[in-house]
Formats: sequence, C-alpha cells, structure tokens
Amino acid sequence: MSAALTLMDKLWDAHEVLCREDGTSLLWVDRHLVHEGSHHAFAKLAARNMNVAEPELTFGVVDHYAPTRAGDVAPDIRRMIKTLGDNARDAGIRLFDLHDPEQGIVHVIGPEQGLTLPGLLINCGDSHTSTHGAFGALAFGVGATEVAHILAVQTVWQKRPKRMRITFDGVLGAGVTAKDMALHWIAALGADGAQGFAVEYAGDAVRALSMEGRMTLCNLSIEGGARMGMVAPDDVTFAYLRGRSFGPPDADWNDAIADWRKLHSDVDAVFDREVRIDASTIAPTVTWGTSPEDALPISGHVPHADDAENIQATLEYMGLDAGMALSSIAVDQVFIGSCTNGRIEDLRMAAKVLEGRRAVVPGLVSPGSAKVKKQAEDEGLALVFMQAGLEWAGAGCSMCVGMNGDLVEPGKRCASSTNRNFKGRQGRGARTHLMSPAMVAAAAVTGHLTDVRPLLEGRL
Repeated sequence: MSAALTLMDKLWDAHEVLCREDGTSLLWVDRHLVHEGSHHAFAKLAARNMNVAEPELTFGVVDHYAPTRAGDVAPDIRRMIKTLGDNARDAGIRLFDLHDPEQGIVHVIGPEQGLTLPGLLINCGDSHTSTHGAFGALAFGVGATEVAHILAVQTVWQKRPKRMRITFDGVLGAGVTAKDMALHWIAALGADGAQGFAVEYAGDAVRALSMEGRMTLCNLSIEGGARMGMVAPDDVTFAYLRGRSFGPPDADWNDAIADWRKLHSDVDAVFDREVRIDASTIAPTVTWGTSPEDALPISGHVPHADDAENIQATLEYMGLDAGMALSSIAVDQVFIGSCTNGRIEDLRMAAKVLEGRRAVVPGLVSPGSAKVKKQAEDEGLALVFMQAGLEWAGAGCSMCVGMNGDLVEPGKRCASSTNRNFKGRQGRGARTHLMSPAMVAAAAVTGHLTDVRPLLEGRL
C-alpha cells in the first residue's frame, strides 16, 4: 500500500519534474504572477535574447506602485508602471493595468479572477503569495532570479519543506477574525516558529471561515516564518470559484470538483510538527512592537524589558512605556486595505463598526481591487466610510508598503489592517500596529487601540 500523504506532498509530487541528488526538486509552475518589481527578471531575459516560455501562464499586475489617490504621479512611480506594461505587452502577457476594470492587488485579483485554483502551483515575486494556498494550491513567493527562471522555462528549483499542521479547534468568539487567529499563533510560536515548514490549517474554526478569512490566514503564514500556508479545498472553496473568469467552464465543473475533492491530507498522514489551538481562547489581537510576533490580546499590556530580548529598543522606536495598557495607546491615523485585509468581507466588517459613528482621527480605506471597490460602493459601504470621515481611495497596495506615496509620517502611529509592522514599513519612522479591519475601525472612532467587541454588539 502507498504511504499516507499530506496535502503538501500530494501537490509537490504532482508538480515535480525531477529531483536532484541533493533533494532539490524542479517543479512545473502553473501560474506565474508578476508585478512592477519583475523588471530585473525581464531585463535578464532581454540580456540573453530569450523569450517568455509560456506567456499564457504568466499574468502582469500593477499593484505596489498603483496610485490610489488623485494628484500628480511621481516620475519614478510612473516609470515603474510603464516598464511593467512594456514588458508585458512585448511578451504577450495578460496585463491588469491601472485602468483595467479588473485591476487590483495581485493576491486579491488572482482568486477573484479564478486564476487561483485548487491543485495549482502558483509563484510570484512577493512573499505573500502564500495567500493562494487558501484554495488548496501550492503557492509561495520567489526571488528575482527565480522569477527570471520561471519566465524562461516555466519551472522553479525548490527544496521540499517540512510539514506542519496548525489545528484550530472550537468556535471563534463574536468579533474575532482570521487576522486574530494568525496573530495569535505567530505570537505563540514566534516569527520563526514555522521556519522551514509548509503549514496546513485545519480544524472546525478554519472550516467555518469564508474564503476571505482563509486567505487572510494563509497570507500571514509568512510572518510566522513558514514557506507557505494552505487549506484543503471544500464546498466553501467550490462555491467561491463557481463562475470565475479563468475558472473551469460549466461543462467541466463537475469533473474539476471531483479532482479537487482528492486534495486533502490522508487520515494517517504524518506531519513533522502538530500544533493545536483552542479557537475560543482567541481575543481581538494587536501588535505592540516591530514584528508580527509582538502581538497580544487587546486586554494586555506592553511587556517589560525582562520579558523579551531587545525590547527596550523596540519600545523606544514605538514610543511606548513598558507596562502600559494596550487600550491606552492613542493613534494618529488608521488604514484599512492590503492583500491581507482588503477584500469585501473585510470592508463589510469595518463598516459595521463605523456605521452611524464618526472617526476622531484621519484614515484611508483602499479596497483590494477595482471589483471590490465597485461592490463596496454598490453596497453602500464606501458611503459609510466617507460619512465616518475616512478617505475612500482606489485599489492597490497603498499604505501597506508605501511604494505609491501613501505614507505614514515619521513618528506618527497608525492602526493598520496590513501584514507587517517592521520599522519603516509604512514610511520612515512610522509606528504601525497590526489588527483586523474591525479593530482598525474601532481605533478610528475612539482614537486609541480598543476592543471592538462592545462596538459590534447588536451589529453582527
């Protein structure tokens, strides 16, 4: 009898072209997503007079540098966008350009368009490519050299990662989201707790998540050191994918589902590490430091110097005092968006908090795609944000990384629904606190980090 396999091993084996003696595998790539940072890879091909091997499997997306607000576009930003456009058109690649009605953040529009499907191997020159694993795909970020390799031969060399399963038992409490689940496990295991692993998420609390929630969970796998994250596909997955532009046509739909249902870890599959978490113990969670692992329940307090190494330098950068209540930390502004939390479900949750209330600090809301933007406007969510006093912007990575000019000023504190709170991530000297979109909305209306649950009473 054949050995029981994990989902990761099934996907890996299905894409392995060959395996070297040192254990490195050559893998076939089903979807290659490129954005503005891919210019180095295209330049490598041009220098060798090479063409893109499989242009119909590569898709270009303007997102990191996409302007999201009215005004002049800096020459450097305009040049980066133009370069991607030129490279895509020269190679015959489908481009989701600035004015395309399907434009958006690469990890939002991939699933939205049906480019992301169970069983595929998906690469992009971006660490948060792990997002696509929410569909039972093998998805991970690659470097510039690997991007060039994929463009040239549609394969990538990789070492097979170890296998970790994180099982969330039980039921999440009201107002607790996938973002809180992710920050909770990263805080528990550390920023390198899953280093070298492919993480599969399982358990009743994961099965209860929407696809938007599963994407958030897989997106943040990287912040715990994982190579990738994944969830086995199920009826929730199939319902989300039905009718997507690049998905299977109706005539092939039943056959596709039959194949996708095989994508799960076998009952007796052995993982290199197993972690179990009681979902009912997870509270709305925020970060206090400069790593996603610096996270605590909103009821917590900033740690003291003897609680962690190098904490004093972190507290000085963040402008915090050891021992202070997290709920006493005042914010200067808020941001809702990113590939982590810029989907329609995220905006709906934030709007539930904001409806009929007024923000006491300025903020920016940037939907994850043009389609999400239109849907939010059609549902009246955009009006809720604007009536609350927040700025309703266009789709793009925006203030998550600030490449397009949307920045937090030095020394300012931002409650953010993004994925990284590294020093300078949102701008030089910026102080970032990560949390769910609902928690960001709560901070907007109170002016400080606060527990969103009382603000959601009677609204869920």
